[in-house]
Amino acid sequence: MQYIRTWIARFLKTQPPTRIIAVGFALLILSGAALLMLPAAVQPGRNITPLNALFTATSAVCVTGLVVVDTGSTFSLFGQVVIALLIQIGGLGVASIGMGLALVTGRRINLKGRSLMREALNVESLEGMVRLVRAVLLTTLLCEGAGAVLSFPVFARDYMPLQAVWLSIFHAVASFNNAGFDALGGGTSLMPYRDSVLLNLVTDALVIVGGIGFMVILDIGHCRGRFRKMSFHTKVVLTTTAALLIGGTVLLQLTDHLGWMTAFFQSMTARTAGFATVDIGSLSSAGLLVIVGLMFIGASPGSTGGGIKTATFFVLMQQVRTIFSKRRLGAFHRRLPDGSLAKAATITLMGLLVVFSGTLLLCMLEPQTDFVRLLFEQVSAYSTAGLSTGITAGLCAASRWVLIFTMFIGRVGAVTLLSLWIERPEPSARFTEEAITIG
Repeated sequence: MQYIRTWIARFLKTQPPTRIIAVGFALLILSGAALLMLPAAVQPGRNITPLNALFTATSAVCVTGLVVVDTGSTFSLFGQVVIALLIQIGGLGVASIGMGLALVTGRRINLKGRSLMREALNVESLEGMVRLVRAVLLTTLLCEGAGAVLSFPVFARDYMPLQAVWLSIFHAVASFNNAGFDALGGGTSLMPYRDSVLLNLVTDALVIVGGIGFMVILDIGHCRGRFRKMSFHTKVVLTTTAALLIGGTVLLQLTDHLGWMTAFFQSMTARTAGFATVDIGSLSSAGLLVIVGLMFIGASPGSTGGGIKTATFFVLMQQVRTIFSKRRLGAFHRRLPDGSLAKAATITLMGLLVVFSGTLLLCMLEPQTDFVRLLFEQVSAYSTAGLSTGITAGLCAASRWVLIFTMFIGRVGAVTLLSLWIERPEPSARFTEEAITIG
């Protein structure tokens, strides 16, 4: 045992933060799959295959919400608790949970731990990292607690008190972490509560708050909601999020006439939340395309959601505006840092490559399934959105493996995974610059 502890300590000391985080997510997924395969994790008379357990654990840790078995009718209370814990740890990040436990037990956080947190929360500085973790954990508990309390009256109408309490807690955790899991059973997501204004509003609030990122939440609190005093990053996230929510709502209303509340809900949940108050498979091709676009963009940096992120989309749009207006790259009387466009373009290109490659494999493995539905499934997995047209459970084993790897890539990051095992020093040689024709 002492040898194992020594080896782990040496491994953690010598490895870069990104590699540790990726390995942490992988180990968490495997541990979750093992727990879900226990007889106590499933309902009496039900069983679950190792592949389905791995798929469910991956979907939970990567806060996706795609399922191959119905959560409510397949898993027992113990299994649902395991899924909720996987969602919570996956949403906050392995490093955040580890640092939080260290703070609770009174252990000192070393420089390596702070570096891990900086990487996990996508912040620039190590300063005030301990205070930041405390604030993140407190914010999470407050938001999820408030969501559970407000959701309880809705579920209490249809379920026994204790079951309603658990459903409220599970829904709050899944909503804030943009996971999209539901424990209601029947595979209908939130369709039975399509007309519940309270549950719609609570879910909207939890998903939006969880999707804008912890740094934005804390900045809003620090500035007391005064937009002019907020940081440049916060302004970018809030304006882009609002534009996508409004634009998505209008487009979905125009394409499928869902009703404004339902259209807004689906516009919101497409940004990596994964809940549905309508049958996604019944939407028109135009409506599915709108949702695909929203899913690909996803949530914001440092949040519980996936996708290429709102800030990335903002930078690309600003570059388009710059080309036509001949202005410098920036907004809100601020200039974007050098290299931001290159990073945004790289992230987008890698996302497109993952989506293209995964969709190609799914088309080869599922030739009988419509291309639009396969594309929708792949984008949903990459963006960790969790929405589906209803084909997930019917996919073959190889297709499920494709989605498992896609969800993992979407959560960890394609660019991060590419650079995990390649550590080359920057070359000292500089080559002669020469122009090429673009466009």
